Amino acid sequence: MNLATIDIIIILCYLISILFFGFYVARRASKDMKSYFLGSNEIPWYYLGLSNASGMFDISGTMWAVTAMFVYGVKSAWLPWLWPVWNQVFMMVFLAAWLRRSKVMTGAQWITYRFGTDLGARLSHIIVTVFAIISTLGFIAYFFEGIGKFAIIFFPWDLSFGIGSVTISSQQAYALIIIIITTIYTLKGGMYSVVGTEVIQFVIMTISCFVIGYIAYTSVTAAQITKAVPQNWENLFFGMEMDLDWTGYIDSVNTKIEEDGFSLFGFLFMMMIFKGIFASLAGPVPSYDMQRVLSTKNEVAASKMSALTIVVLSIPRYLMITGFAVLGLVYLGPELQAETGIDFETILPLAIQRFVPVGLKGLLLAGLLAAFMGTFAAFINATPAYLVNDIYKKYIKPEASNRTYMRFSYLSSVLIVGIGLLFGFFASSINTLTVWLTSALYGGYAAANVLKWIWWRFNSYGYFGGMLAGLIAASIVPGFFPETSVIYLFPIILLISFTGCFLGVYLRKPDDMEVLKNFYKTTRPWGFWKPIYDELKKEDPEMLKNKDFWKDTFNCIIGIIWQMTFVLIPVYLLIKEYMQLSIVVIVMIVTSIVLKQTWYNKIKKGVR
Repeated sequence: MNLATIDIIIILCYLISILFFGFYVARRASKDMKSYFLGSNEIPWYYLGLSNASGMFDISGTMWAVTAMFVYGVKSAWLPWLWPVWNQVFMMVFLAAWLRRSKVMTGAQWITYRFGTDLGARLSHIIVTVFAIISTLGFIAYFFEGIGKFAIIFFPWDLSFGIGSVTISSQQAYALIIIIITTIYTLKGGMYSVVGTEVIQFVIMTISCFVIGYIAYTSVTAAQITKAVPQNWENLFFGMEMDLDWTGYIDSVNTKIEEDGFSLFGFLFMMMIFKGIFASLAGPVPSYDMQRVLSTKNEVAASKMSALTIVVLSIPRYLMITGFAVLGLVYLGPELQAETGIDFETILPLAIQRFVPVGLKGLLLAGLLAAFMGTFAAFINATPAYLVNDIYKKYIKPEASNRTYMRFSYLSSVLIVGIGLLFGFFASSINTLTVWLTSALYGGYAAANVLKWIWWRFNSYGYFGGMLAGLIAASIVPGFFPETSVIYLFPIILLISFTGCFLGVYLRKPDDMEVLKNFYKTTRPWGFWKPIYDELKKEDPEMLKNKDFWKDTFNCIIGIIWQMTFVLIPVYLLIKEYMQLSIVVIVMIVTSIVLKQTWYNKIKKGVR
């Protein structure tokens, strides 16, 4: 496909302006590591919330979501629970406040705050740094696969070339160019650059989403959608089986459902709930989401930021996702039925190619590039903090100058991107990477990171044992079950990780009492902390226990329903199911009122 000149100009202007912005804020960002990685805790929570939402609006995830909506219909609204998306609700209700009270720079540094400085704590410190790096490498591969598939459809030039016996395809070459540009502006501007550009990117993306939603709403009728999809496609609810038969519509979709491993949707849903509770309680993995929380001014700002992320992300994103899905179903469906070997992950770029007019196409492509660059930049800004602050500064050169640390940060970023790109060359599909990241890798993370919040006896060796066992399990267990979707292996990986946790706990003594007292006093979590609470009570008779478990549980349940309404409102609007839309709007209003009374009014007063 050849883009119109105006579309190419819009895209180039965007890319040049982003580079200039990174260089513009470079001096302010490079003052010291706190400025570079946390923006000196001066960035307002609403900017961080928009930045966080922009960081989650990645192009690979959007391509995956459009494919899911196309294939599974309204039921696809449940599939983001694979991550799970409602970890943001747990963050909003209590975890963001707990995490922000630590006042640390990285997730690895948080380990010292929780476990102290003995050998077990140092091992834990190293293992969480390793996890952060591995997860980032996985995400770089995921981004590389998505942006390459996206770019090759739009840009007309053949950029393939050879290096010795290795051939770099045009898809890979485009991905390399876009990733290099993103890495440059991220290196120069640090957190200021990431947040500033992501706010701009979010505005571009939101405009693009509403444009696509408008095009779909005015171009497709309810009757056309009904004619293009099988029975139950428009039904949110389900039984044990998917109950979608695409025969006679697009026959190859049936093969896609089998390959995804989602046919037993009821069982999949139970796995998503089971996994989601553990993954959400564990808190954010050591990446950009955690960094946004640590960058806020205080715990109240951290909670508000997480809530804003939920609101501003879902509605515009699902206007785009649903818009492209229904346009593709109605107008591309007959063509796809006649084809074989369809790559359903290219539905999004194919729909843009066909349905978006000149001019708007350039804006939309700039917006989607912005979504990719925002998410990628967030990872590239977050992960070097672990190498610099938690390895180089802590163990190698603790007395080096800020200039030295900044140079090592630049080197770390380039190294991480380079290795991640090597992973990307061997990635098989976006869906494969999505399921591995969300189910296997995060399955190995969940056990140790739930126990660290709620159990005083959980020591540093337990954390190290659980994380190590989880990483090993995430790497080898899927290999024993090659025909099984990784989400169904989550309980096995979790069990192995819990085994590592309890071995570490009961083979070693408890952590230092003073460290535990400081953690409990400042974080104030609920859970099994009675011995620590009793010790603190002796020192301070006015010490109060956190009795908010049931209140937080209630708010999380209401919050998950509330979050789901923001997904379903644009879906039902664009498929023109107005009765369901009315019900969802009413549920959204009711849950909003409840959360204002039971959650927002409390944090607004600083009551936690």
